[in-house]
Amino acid sequence: MSDIATYNAEGLERRPLKDFTEKAYLDYSMYVILDRALPHVGDGLKPVQRRILYAMSELGLSAAAKFKKSARTVGDVLGKFHPHGDSACYEAMVLMAQDFSYRYPLVDGQGNWGSPDDPKSFAAMRYTESRLAPYAEVLLGEVGQGTVDWQLNFDGTLSEPRLLPARLPNLLLNGATGIAVGMATDIPSHNLREVAQACIHLLEHPDAPLSDLMRFIPGPDFPTAGEIVTARDELVKMYQTGSGSVKQRARYEVERGDIVITALPYQVSGSRVLEQIAAQFNAKKLPMIEDFRDESDHEFPTRLVIVPRSNRVDVDRLMSHLFATTDLERSYRVNMNMIGLNGRPRVMDLRELLVAWLIYRTETVRRRLQYRLEKVLERLHLLDGLLIAFLNIDEVIRIIRTEDEPKPVLMARFGLTDTQAEYVLNTRLRQLARLEEMKIRGEQAELAEERDGLQRVLGDEQALKALIRDEITADAEKYGDARRSPLVARSAAAAIDETELAPSEAVTVVLSEKGWVRAAKGHEVDPAGLSYRSGDTFLSAARLRSNQAVVFLDSTGRSYALQAHTLPSARGQGEPLTGRLDPPSGARFVTVLGDSPQARYLLASDAGYGFVASFEDLIAKPKAGKAVLTLPKGAEVLRPVRAGEGAGAGALLAAATSAGHLLLFPLSELPEMARGKGNKIVGIPTPKAQTREEIMIAVAVLAEGASLMVVSGKRTLTLKPADLELYRGERGRRGRLLPRGFQRVESLIAEQAG
Repeated sequence: MSDIATYNAEGLERRPLKDFTEKAYLDYSMYVILDRALPHVGDGLKPVQRRILYAMSELGLSAAAKFKKSARTVGDVLGKFHPHGDSACYEAMVLMAQDFSYRYPLVDGQGNWGSPDDPKSFAAMRYTESRLAPYAEVLLGEVGQGTVDWQLNFDGTLSEPRLLPARLPNLLLNGATGIAVGMATDIPSHNLREVAQACIHLLEHPDAPLSDLMRFIPGPDFPTAGEIVTARDELVKMYQTGSGSVKQRARYEVERGDIVITALPYQVSGSRVLEQIAAQFNAKKLPMIEDFRDESDHEFPTRLVIVPRSNRVDVDRLMSHLFATTDLERSYRVNMNMIGLNGRPRVMDLRELLVAWLIYRTETVRRRLQYRLEKVLERLHLLDGLLIAFLNIDEVIRIIRTEDEPKPVLMARFGLTDTQAEYVLNTRLRQLARLEEMKIRGEQAELAEERDGLQRVLGDEQALKALIRDEITADAEKYGDARRSPLVARSAAAAIDETELAPSEAVTVVLSEKGWVRAAKGHEVDPAGLSYRSGDTFLSAARLRSNQAVVFLDSTGRSYALQAHTLPSARGQGEPLTGRLDPPSGARFVTVLGDSPQARYLLASDAGYGFVASFEDLIAKPKAGKAVLTLPKGAEVLRPVRAGEGAGAGALLAAATSAGHLLLFPLSELPEMARGKGNKIVGIPTPKAQTREEIMIAVAVLAEGASLMVVSGKRTLTLKPADLELYRGERGRRGRLLPRGFQRVESLIAEQAG
């Protein structure tokens, strides 16, 4: 690239576009690499993370402090150190607070900070509160002890640390991910105690090979407790080259024949896994599974239950298939790319990383000791001058009282330095009066002992190593914990080549008020207890076999049919029927039916007309369905009532109106039809029928000898067979008025005979 630039008459620089764009892009690339995307080997942090932690420490948000609104912290970070977007800054802060994202969280959050199922479901920063986690002390504890270089912030008004004086190799402990320009980094997290032992071993044996270090660090340790199933030789190669991959697999156990998944791989959502299983289940690719559900709660954060169809199912083979086809096993790329001590990005192997960090730590400790030594020497120097003043207090007071410029006189009279004389002059008279020579000499002795100790450590390389070792050991004891991700040798996962279709099985088809449909396994499901979309509720359910047709009836009297096995699972909230069917505009679905073809149903409208139809007559294959029940003007469809199979000799039809009239007559008096308006069931006065002041509100079919329950609000009236005789009459008649208090009929329920 040419660095030659020319200038025109106005003094404007002229440069070839090729050279300008090349330099601009390289400058941008280096900025992204060094100041945004890659962590530093020293403290293992990116600039935004470093600035967040430093800003929180400046706000006094230690682990023992009260929580403070996250918006306050983000505001300080953006306003003082990091002039970028608030959402990106807050997201970086959230990541450091999530114990399922960070092995050793740096921020202690209060409020909604996301969940393993949806890490980005955290609340806005105006709602959450935060402070530093105890582990953050490892990074921030020595900032004010002369251990770091400082740089001006973006507007030159404040200073910020270039790096933090990490007491542990945080880059290995918490790992890092980032995408720069032309390079990326993916460093997995590790166990603190294991890394600390490896650091101590390398400190004491500088020539230790990688094989020795891997005795202490056998592999990564993720925030989740899934098993690491990567082969040993692959882990060795990964640590030798600084790149490779790691596989983590869910852990499971068998409880009473059920498969219970108790731990998931890192960054894997339990709901996502269930969605993947459901997709295969609905596609009939998992015939060996009867049911699956999520039983996770606060006591058991991860508990996914898979129920095999029988005890003859090969559990290991089934799980191997799920490992191969779902996120129950996941592979993580490893690329140990970082900014080295020389400020250049490079990929390091495990040994190089630990060596680089120990160099950084050694220099940090040396700077801390030197800083403290300078402070001790400065204090001793001041105490020497103070002691001279104390021993000659009368003369000092005389000089101060009589001399216009006492400072040079004191320096000449007692041999004090400028600093000592200034300190004596700034000491209050009453403090001098209380000072005792023994106190001064006692402090001098303590400081002299500390000075000697500091000088000894600074002058002895082995003593310095011993100090670093002891500090690493203390931090490992304080912040360390047991390994979460066990390393286990497992055979490779393999998918099952399953071609058989699932057999017919019991299902419950559930329809909601808004027309959403789903199918639940079994007939013991409580449809009303299922979860529904906001503003939606349970409407109707049908129990049948998965190889049967399901019939839907809409408010215009049209019927539709779908195959039960094609319906979505009840583990979700289903899907709208309008996506599969084509009802008339404004129509709504009123019920769902499932039965044998020979079953008979009473179809009726609230205008008082109806007929009996077989279930087979209700099945309509076209998406637009077929017109089954013809409605008088303004009338609405009542929910069909099952009328049994065959002739139904002795069965009665009960009909009630909104005015409280009840009529019973033999069901056989109604015709059996495939479609139409039907015959009049109950008589309603013409004026009231025309204005719809009175309608047929409910119907029921009673077997011979059965009782009838009349539901009116919270009250119920049970009519025995003998009582029902009072309400028997001819079809199409008005019927008899129910007793006072039961005339606002809501529904009629047929009870079993006997």
